[in-house]
Amino acid sequence: MQLIDIGMCFVCGKKNPGGLQADFEIDIEARRLKGGFVPGEIHQGYGGIMHGGLAACLLDEAMVKLLWEIGIPAVSASLEIKLRKPIKIGEKVIISGWIETERGRVINTAARLETDEGDVLAEGRGVCVRISQKGGSM
Repeated sequence: MQLIDIGMCFVCGKKNPGGLQADFEIDIEARRLKGGFVPGEIHQGYGGIMHGGLAACLLDEAMVKLLWEIGIPAVSASLEIKLRKPIKIGEKVIISGWIETERGRVINTAARLETDEGDVLAEGRGVCVRISQKGGSM
């Protein structure tokens, strides 16, 4: 399977005008990702609150993007999320992602969305699977 990054990722693609355009930094040695996102009016579910599906997107991206950035081509196989508190429109969300365990092709990952003050808004756990990246890169 060949996966090619064309800058249009819904979560982090800077060429995608309809995407979230979240920013991320990778700590390769610590194998951790950190980022930020400020939900706007167009990201609402209920009035003043970010749609929960977008929280799932941010959590999934934190886990899979981390793997790719540290040189592990992988895709999501399953995702479990827990929405802890409403994510308010206009307030910055801190995104964190990390690897919990690796065994063969299977990598268990986790991610969290928090406020600047450290209040947990949402948590996710993912099972990712390494893929063979023949003929391209992401």
